[in-house]
Amino acid sequence: CERLKTLVFQDLLCKAACKAIINAILMDPTKLYCDMVDVSLLRGRWARSDSKYENWENYVLWYGMTEHEAREETIEPQIHIITATSKDEMTLVHQLPWRAGLQVEYTVNMDGKYYPIPQALLKTAGMSGLANNRAEWMHKFDEKGLMCEQHLPVKGKPHILRYWRSLVNANEIMINVRFYEVDASGQETEVIHTIRYFQRIPFKERWTAAAAQFFSGMDVAENLRTCVSWMRKAKDGGANLVVLPENSNRDRQYFVDGKPSKEKAHEMSEELDGSFVKGLCKACAELGIWLAVGVDLRGPSPTTAYIAQLLIRPDGEIEGVNKKHVLWDYEYTLFEPGDDPYQVFDTELGRLGLLICADGIVPEAARVLSLMGAQVLLNSLNSRGPDEMRVHIPLRALENGVWHVASNSVGNPNNAGLLWPWTGGSQICDPHGKRSVASEQHDDMVMGDVRPFEAELKKGSWTQDIFAQRRPELYSLLTKPIDAVPCAQMYGPAPEVLPFSGPASVKVAMLQLSWTHTRLCTEWMTKRQVSYAARRGAIIGVLPELWCFARGEVEKDPKAAADYSSSVLQLMLDAARENSMHLCFTLVEQETESSSRLFHTAYLVDPGGVAMKYRKAHLGVSERAWATAGPELSAVCPMAELGHIAMLVGDEVWIPEVSRCLALAGAEIVLHPADWLTAEAGEMAATERASENRFHLVSVTRLDCPGKLGSQTTLAGEYIGGEPIPLMRYPQGVWARHNVEEQIIVDLQRRQAHCKMMGDHLDVLKKRFPSLYGVCVEQSNSLFTWRNTTQVCPSDYKDEYAAVRGDFGQRRKYTVMPFAKEKASDAK
Repeated sequence: CERLKTLVFQDLLCKAACKAIINAILMDPTKLYCDMVDVSLLRGRWARSDSKYENWENYVLWYGMTEHEAREETIEPQIHIITATSKDEMTLVHQLPWRAGLQVEYTVNMDGKYYPIPQALLKTAGMSGLANNRAEWMHKFDEKGLMCEQHLPVKGKPHILRYWRSLVNANEIMINVRFYEVDASGQETEVIHTIRYFQRIPFKERWTAAAAQFFSGMDVAENLRTCVSWMRKAKDGGANLVVLPENSNRDRQYFVDGKPSKEKAHEMSEELDGSFVKGLCKACAELGIWLAVGVDLRGPSPTTAYIAQLLIRPDGEIEGVNKKHVLWDYEYTLFEPGDDPYQVFDTELGRLGLLICADGIVPEAARVLSLMGAQVLLNSLNSRGPDEMRVHIPLRALENGVWHVASNSVGNPNNAGLLWPWTGGSQICDPHGKRSVASEQHDDMVMGDVRPFEAELKKGSWTQDIFAQRRPELYSLLTKPIDAVPCAQMYGPAPEVLPFSGPASVKVAMLQLSWTHTRLCTEWMTKRQVSYAARRGAIIGVLPELWCFARGEVEKDPKAAADYSSSVLQLMLDAARENSMHLCFTLVEQETESSSRLFHTAYLVDPGGVAMKYRKAHLGVSERAWATAGPELSAVCPMAELGHIAMLVGDEVWIPEVSRCLALAGAEIVLHPADWLTAEAGEMAATERASENRFHLVSVTRLDCPGKLGSQTTLAGEYIGGEPIPLMRYPQGVWARHNVEEQIIVDLQRRQAHCKMMGDHLDVLKKRFPSLYGVCVEQSNSLFTWRNTTQVCPSDYKDEYAAVRGDFGQRRKYTVMPFAKEKASDAK
């Protein structure tokens, strides 16, 4: 009690909390816990301690766990976010991020009756849940606390599990777990017990992130000092978390006799209990700051090393390790790619996802993490490519509606070998694309506010809800085995003889025009454009989406637009026949004369009629008022005179799964009638779709597009070796001017789309992990996102007290279970 008075005097505990704890100390066995303690104190965010527990080692061993299982059960994160409490019921969000990012909200009744355990918990259950064949539990307050009871068969005998939740103080909850064996007469005998602790660590609804950039040389000790120096600067600037570059531990001089050596990479890489990582952990604890940092780590064999990213907590403990999945070109000669499932980390800073450099070159890693509920992506890079800060970093934020904090190496002190500098440009990007960007030339640090729960809005410039616009049932190709998709024939460098028949090149005309003056005038201009393109040798002409309508005309009277579209379709069929051309465009299509359903439909017509038709499957904001979504993605059609052709309509360019599926289906050329709503749609999204899939993308926009950007054709590009680094990575483009009626003809080389290489070793389609992409084909309403889980915001419930990580408990090792067999001094 004297200690509690001191805490009150120091303003660390309010008087109400003190009174509740004293009541608990002076427990009256004749009263229920809820009558002696203010149960509202239970509200808040509680994280299970992975270092403070009693008799846990004996408990897990009694349960029959292996050492590996026991270690994982010990350090597995578990968070209870209790949002409402009373004497009658309690509502909480239960987070188990290691179990595919599980978070589920449920309410328990304190009436002593048995109720079903939430199915989401049972599907991913650990020890007790797997044994609970009744799949039921009971809750009630008794004199000890809030008690939960389950009937479990263990080792072939009936048992009862009971555990009591009670406050140790305002910042700590004790879970007192007792197992009882039940004999034939119903007599109970306690067989094992343990105690686990949860610490109150409230959400930070707004916090400061920092991304520091520098170049790490060969001196590991000096590099550690550099890292700590930037961490200190970040902390002095008010940062809660700082991101540092990939391989912050050292420059990668892993060569023997001028050749890359996996043995050398292993030898010179770090270990989790080595001096470099320990030094970072110590600095985190001293400064009280979160750290995401890239470190090359030793693997289990003398020829194995991984490119890794560590997430270290403010108490100096390692929260997680992420191994880079997609390596950048030369890295395949030194490192093994990671193949662990993607993971999100539930923290007081929100749900964090780890990303390492080339993982962001392809769309899947950031998408999977975002679908798993990541609100903030933390990216450690070591890149010489300008495409990172221009495209990959901001686009992964925009297309997923998340925050992105990225740190890249900068500069190049070397005077021999590759002299291209690392390009810096570290940045903090919000879900809407607003960025704070560091220098591209020198050591620097950028800082900015992060409001993680804004990532739950999922609102883009092209849609009110990024996730709701998706059609997961159409993306099954993403999860097919690498060699089981049509584009498997296109992996690697382009062969001398292409696997698909077609011409060597295809001349495509970007016919940039849209409604002008009157319908008659627009039709007349269109026919002249087509004729002119034919005389210039084009065999395909692409027009903007709904080019024949004035802006807003379709929304005003969709049925009239469909009627007019019928006559325009005939006009375009005539033009294709008269000029011996293929024409791609979109119109409003009425399903049948007797049906009122309308579609936004893309056509590819040729002299023989309609060669292809695609009803847009993903509707934008304005289309939802009048159009029906199409039932499937565009087909990829083999056409002898064109090659393998597919279509994409308007804002579908923002949805990475659409283009990815077209690429996996073998598309060589994707025709894209467009209407840029923002400049980023063309400069980032369209550019990225061609880059990450290595197909030609012909995007033709309206003259009056709000994005004030002209049409563009982004080339697939063919890697031939020896290119400047930016040209290996950044696709070339051909552009038209904004708001100018003009016609640009591009000669597309088909073989470029048959080279999926972005260097000597990186194949951007083959180096995928389809078995890890299952979340991409799950319906949006089944995802473990915060907004799918609960309607409660952190500001909606009281969470006034705050603990600092590390206030309680012993230290623990990340990779080793602290079993009782360890030295008593270590345990102490």
